[in-house]
Amino acid sequence: MYPGVAARVPRPSCPARERLRRAGCAAAIAACWMASARAQTPASLTLDEALARALDANRTIQAARVGRAIDVAGIRVAGQRPNPDVSVEEARDAPHLAIAGAIPIEVAGKRGKRIAAAEATLAVTEAEIVQTTVQVRSDVRRAYYQAVASTRRLAIAQELETIAARLRDAARDRFQTGAAPRLEQLQAELALAQAGNDTASARGDLTASRAALNTLLAYPPDAAPALADPLEVGPLPTVAQATSLALTTNTELKVLERQIDEARARLALAQANRHPDPSVTGTLTYDAPGEFTFGWRAAVAVALPVFTTGKPEVAVAQATLDRAIAQRDARATQIAGDVAGAAARAASARQAVERYQTQILPASVQVEQMAEESYRSGQTGLSALLQAVQTAREIRQRALQAGLEYQTALADLERAVGSPIR
Repeated sequence: MYPGVAARVPRPSCPARERLRRAGCAAAIAACWMASARAQTPASLTLDEALARALDANRTIQAARVGRAIDVAGIRVAGQRPNPDVSVEEARDAPHLAIAGAIPIEVAGKRGKRIAAAEATLAVTEAEIVQTTVQVRSDVRRAYYQAVASTRRLAIAQELETIAARLRDAARDRFQTGAAPRLEQLQAELALAQAGNDTASARGDLTASRAALNTLLAYPPDAAPALADPLEVGPLPTVAQATSLALTTNTELKVLERQIDEARARLALAQANRHPDPSVTGTLTYDAPGEFTFGWRAAVAVALPVFTTGKPEVAVAQATLDRAIAQRDARATQIAGDVAGAAARAASARQAVERYQTQILPASVQVEQMAEESYRSGQTGLSALLQAVQTAREIRQRALQAGLEYQTALADLERAVGSPIR
């Protein structure tokens, strides 16, 4: 480069500049969306609030609702009437000019049956939206309590890490005073390192479970509102109550019933389409020298159902209706069995949670405290204490898992019932 001569930086070509501009706009939009979503993230979140948020912001539910506009437009399409035909004819022979208009006339109520079929299709879509909503509710419940369990699991791991650090300090003090061998100190340090690994693993599980919940709620992946509802048991419907609720309110059965209504409407339309539509034609003639100046002609035309009779279409529509009815009956039987199984699993999980809360966990805490006191007083060795701490940790993890399994069983029951149960 010569002195005093400024370097020229080549400007991107037009396509390159356009790509850069679009990328910048996309980045700005994404940043604005993330900032807006982060601003809307609450400090605390209950399960009911999470469910309400999902109904308003979940992308799957929004996509299902967008599909409704297609069927609404389909009703307008079905309500259209046939267009008239207009023709102009000029000939060498008389009359030299003819202007004709033909109007198709729909018979057998075809327009009304088309509208009914389109409305039945809209009803199917609306039932599918409700079904999607129930499925998302189940997913939110499952993800919410998975995040709650992960939070509690991290707290247990941190608590055990604190205990391991306290044991390491006690083992080191005893070793320095000559009351314990070097082996106990090494064992305590090993237990502390393992507890640190468990804490890191629990923290990773919490991050993943929160990201899954935030995705369902349309929050930023790193959002971390406090989850206010604990892993607790509540009232459960009996098998008979759950089965009755499923057979009357199950959204999947509602979808199948709406599909039956749609099949019936399309069968009625297929039967109406078997009747041919007549066409009325009127013609104005002009310039027939020696005969007339203006004249007219009228005609009626109708297609003869000789080769295309419409019977195959009716047969297809009837078979579709029969299949829809059979699918509904089969699914109703299967749902009754699914509900019974899910209700039994939920009841069993509820009993396990109650047993942990009332019997096992209190006894485990007492055993752990007594083992630490015995070690500090020199009555037992470090191995016994580590075994007691490990047992207590496993019991807490099992109690936590039991609570999560209860909430998962409750989500499975809600999905099997096909409607909210509480």
